[in-house]
Amino acid sequence: MSEPFVILEDCGGYACITLNRPDKRNAMNTAAQMQLQDVLKQCLGKFAVAIITGAGAAFCSGIDLKERRERLQSGEPPPAEYSRQGHSWVETIETIRKHPMVFIAAVNGHALGGGVALINVCDLAIAAEDAQIGTPEVTFASYPTVAGPTTQLRILRKHASWMILTGKLIDGRTAAKWGLVNRAVPKEALMEEAHALAKHVAQFNPVTLDYSKKALDDIPSQVSDWTAALDYGRVVTTVIQNKIGRENVTPKKF
Repeated sequence: MSEPFVILEDCGGYACITLNRPDKRNAMNTAAQMQLQDVLKQCLGKFAVAIITGAGAAFCSGIDLKERRERLQSGEPPPAEYSRQGHSWVETIETIRKHPMVFIAAVNGHALGGGVALINVCDLAIAAEDAQIGTPEVTFASYPTVAGPTTQLRILRKHASWMILTGKLIDGRTAAKWGLVNRAVPKEALMEEAHALAKHVAQFNPVTLDYSKKALDDIPSQVSDWTAALDYGRVVTTVIQNKIGRENVTPKKF
């Protein structure tokens, strides 16, 4: 039996999801994308936090372009893509964005194209200092379909322009300076840091995490007025308190 393309590990209170095509730098072919979506469904209601990382030397080199080329050469018709459905990587990224879990990207190596989109959709990210991160699509006459928009929504215009218009890679240290990831650490410390962060976040109420994650998306994208944003925050807090019970809303000491 062949190895799964995506491995789910129960780490006791949180999950670790490993992309497992190391010989392909964890490029996501259709089968790998479907497996990742299935793993995300398995995690519903079971875990509040998940680490996403890559097997071997790479984090994720994006969509498997070789699969696409082979499909074209075989004459096989491409899958139908519609304005809101049909692009499997977009659907995978959206599944992560709408999932109630908090996702932590542990960027252990190359993250290219769609791999950058995977970093962007995660709520938190730690990168190895020497990880190579970039959107090289301009070098083969393309715009980064998923990585481009998600990067532009995450970092400053000049930084996004550098990545998209030059196709050059940045290392984990630069990614941290630009705000693409939260922290850059030596590679040998990466997974220890990721597990410590996951364990820390997983101690909090899962409903609170879910609604806090939703507010982090909704407030900048839908609410720009200061007073309206404060009102939204009060509504979110009230919903959380009603769902988990006010007796569970007690401050923790850190």
